[in-house]
Amino acid sequence: MIVTLRGAGLTIGGVALLATGFTFGYPELAVLGATAVIAQLHALIHAALRPQLSVTRSVEPDRVARGEGSTVTLTVRNTGRFGAATLVAHDQCSRGSHSGRGGRAGQTGATVPVPLLRLRPGTDTDVSYPVPTDRRGVVDVGPLQVTRRDPLGLVSVSRSHGDTARIWVYPKSHLIRAVPAGISRSLDGRLDRVPHGAITFDTLREYVIGDELRHVHWRTSAKVGELMVREHLDTSLPQLVVLLDDRAASWADRDAAGSASFESACEAAASIVAAATREDLPVTLHLVSGPAAGGGRIRGAARHLLDLLAEAEPAPGGDELLVDATSRLRQHRPGDTLIYLTGTAGLADLALVSGLKGPFPSVAVGVLGPRLAAEPQPAGVLLLRAEDGEDFAAVWDGVARW
Repeated sequence: MIVTLRGAGLTIGGVALLATGFTFGYPELAVLGATAVIAQLHALIHAALRPQLSVTRSVEPDRVARGEGSTVTLTVRNTGRFGAATLVAHDQCSRGSHSGRGGRAGQTGATVPVPLLRLRPGTDTDVSYPVPTDRRGVVDVGPLQVTRRDPLGLVSVSRSHGDTARIWVYPKSHLIRAVPAGISRSLDGRLDRVPHGAITFDTLREYVIGDELRHVHWRTSAKVGELMVREHLDTSLPQLVVLLDDRAASWADRDAAGSASFESACEAAASIVAAATREDLPVTLHLVSGPAAGGGRIRGAARHLLDLLAEAEPAPGGDELLVDATSRLRQHRPGDTLIYLTGTAGLADLALVSGLKGPFPSVAVGVLGPRLAAEPQPAGVLLLRAEDGEDFAAVWDGVARW
């Protein structure tokens, strides 16, 4: 409960008039002072009455790419029995800055006005407003802040109503047409780096000259009247591992407003995830600071990866974070193709990533940011040099062989 300047002035003046009237025998001043004090007490009682409201919230959709639309709809119902509610309400819309998955470093936000005019008992009203999605991140909306004031504006009380919701704003992804081949090939033979002869049965087909007789399916051949052979394919798939450098020191253009190069790296990671999902390839995402998501061809896995990208923010830390990250990858080796995304300030640490060439048959390094006059060339790994996310997609598709 907040007493406004008008209310404070009225209270002080009323007490002064009341004291003066009684002290010096001026009943008119005493009446004025008493009226002012009574008005202030009435304002306190009026503001203390809690409005009976039921607030429900829906977000459609709750996960969008940067720049796409998302709408919050509030349904406010007056559950009281007496009196129409005319209130001043604002919905909180804040954007969190995360230091890691689930760890919040700071928060910025704004309020959205929600008009509640003469809301009668037992009735409700719907209010919708767009969520700002011009920046990647996580946007928290709610709860609804309802401010109740007396008619004279002497006292103001704000209370929270309803629950909260969260909107994930994903980085913008760019079309990548090619996907790297790992050390094994896919079920439909798109990626071929291993010899034929796996033991997984796929289908039956007609016999052609050169097929081994041990693959003939005699029972089916007897039924159809011609030789039919079993077709076997290797069902293993190339597994992609994306390592995103989220160390603040790796992004030279980072300031209080963020880092454009880091946003480009997030776009590059989102593009890789989208391409792998489209081709039905397993992909995992690891942040140098530790959090990871993915790990297999499971329904909804891409959503967990993009959620992590929406929450990612440059975190404090130095070489020790990258040493720990490369050690984890060397020990567990969650895939066969590693793509490391970093900024121009992280070029000095590429030797640590180049050391993963043994555990990972294929290693690529994506460096995002403005080009420098002299840039070191990593040894033994593929360098993908791009200035932004769109340029990265073009460089990626231009790779002849992984």
